[in-house]
Amino acid sequence: MTGATNIPEKEAAEAALKRLFREHGYLRVADLERRTELGSRVYKKGYEVRLVVSTRAELARVRRMLSQVGLKPGRPFKKGLQWIQPIYSMTAVKWFSS
Repeated sequence: MTGATNIPEKEAAEAALKRLFREHGYLRVADLERRTELGSRVYKKGYEVRLVVSTRAELARVRRMLSQVGLKPGRPFKKGLQWIQPIYSMTAVKWFSS
């Protein structure tokens, strides 16, 4: 595969991930005031994007797309009947909210 064929795949992955985020995603953002009050040893919350999918197959597809666009997926977890794919970083929060 050449680099030129990866560009459309990457663009398609970016579009699909942003669409998934708009439809079934949410952000968790650190409360900087609380972190200042309590200190980083007590208040450990950071920046996180969560993508919600229904099946393990969708989860695998989302994880592949995250790798294609250069974002590192965290460990997925089950919440009710859904799977949650977290992505931990301020960069990911900015990317998804742009």
